[in-house]
Parts: sequence; C-alpha cells; structure tokens
Amino acid sequence: MFANMTSSFDENDSATSFSLSELSTSSSVSDRACVHWGCVLSGSKTTAVFKAENDLLENQFFIKTICLSEDAGDEMHIVAVCDGVGASKPLPIATLRHCMPMISFPGLELIPPVTFKLCSGKGPVFVSAQHITLNPIEMIEEEEEEKQDEEEDEDG
Repeated sequence: MFANMTSSFDENDSATSFSLSELSTSSSVSDRACVHWGCVLSGSKTTAVFKAENDLLENQFFIKTICLSEDAGDEMHIVAVCDGVGASKPLPIATLRHCMPMISFPGLELIPPVTFKLCSGKGPVFVSAQHITLNPIEMIEEEEEEKQDEEEDEDG
C-alpha cells in the first residue's frame, strides 16, 4: 500500500476531512479541521518535522501508525520522536523489523512542532498521523454549553 511513497507530505498536500457530527455542531467549517499527515523516513532522509501553521488555534497532533516498507532490509529500525515541549532528547517510540512491521497508536498526542527521527536502520519507514485544529473560542463556548446542560440535568 505504501510501497510507492517517496517523499513526505505537508498539510498543503493533504485533504481535509470532517465527520458529520463535527459539521453539525460547529458554527463554521473553519472552526474545526482534521488533516491527515504522513512522512517517509529512510537512510537518505532520517528526519521529518511537522509544524502547525496557525499558532492561534488549538493544535492536536496524533500519531496513528508507524510501519516498515516491504523493501526495507531485515535489520532493526528504531523511530524516535521529539515534540515541542522543551528541548528534550528524541524518545524512541517504535522498534520495527519484518517480524513486527507495524505499530498502531490509539491515542498518542504530541504538541507541535514534532520531529521524527530514524535512529537505526535504513528504512523506508512510513509514519501516519492526524492533525486536528480547533478554534479556542469555539471550545470555550462548547464547554459552557456542556456545563449548562449538566446543571439543567441536576436541577431537573
């Protein structure tokens, strides 16, 4: 499936998708957006960086899967990540080999900018992630509505 991927994607190359519930609860489509992001790490390109374009919005970045290409050599591949909180050292999050070629992350959220690094192996290794932007004003309004609903339920 990923065998023909040769370069990293950025937000401008990706399609934006919305669920029906997001569209029905949001006052405008621009209040909430979900963008799929991916990159390829290899011996010639060992790092990839995701940066959020709009710092005024609430940015959530979730790693979904990291998988090894069928073209990768039978060696240990280690992928590390470093997020925007402080100047931390890269933390290994995936160790891949042909006997275990893919890892899924059900809810690993990082704060942009996020740097992926292929610390061991020559790849190619594919990283798939999701970037969600939320308008903070919209979030505050939704929280206030939820509190009002809870208070009404308690009173009623």
